[in-house]
Amino acid sequence: QVRFVESGGGLVQPGGSLRLSCVASGFTFSSYAMGWYRQAPGKQRELVALITSSSNTNYADSVKGRFTISRDNTKNTVYLQMDSLKLEDAAVYYCNAQRTLGPVVLTQYWGQGTQVTVSS
Repeated sequence: QVRFVESGGGLVQPGGSLRLSCVASGFTFSSYAMGWYRQAPGKQRELVALITSSSNTNYADSVKGRFTISRDNTKNTVYLQMDSLKLEDAAVYYCNAQRTLGPVVLTQYWGQGTQVTVSS
């Protein structure tokens, strides 16, 4: 059974930092690309950052230079360090696991989401 335990969300002032964590179980973590997506009210879910099974990373342009994704395969955990947070970063952040073959997503799992609120 696939399970995610997401943590680290909360309320932060603009310019502040948060670190999201996602502990996964029920699949071979090291074989999956892991990502963080977000969805703000009234908007589509969007990719924030992705780290492949070989630890290559990809970021949305809006977070480059401010967010850092990392993974610890020994702990089945993916992290998202968010610095210099802006009002527009406020959203529900979802942990994602995906196994791909080229551009095709073969298998995909989603966490339940954690709320990030940025407000002064």
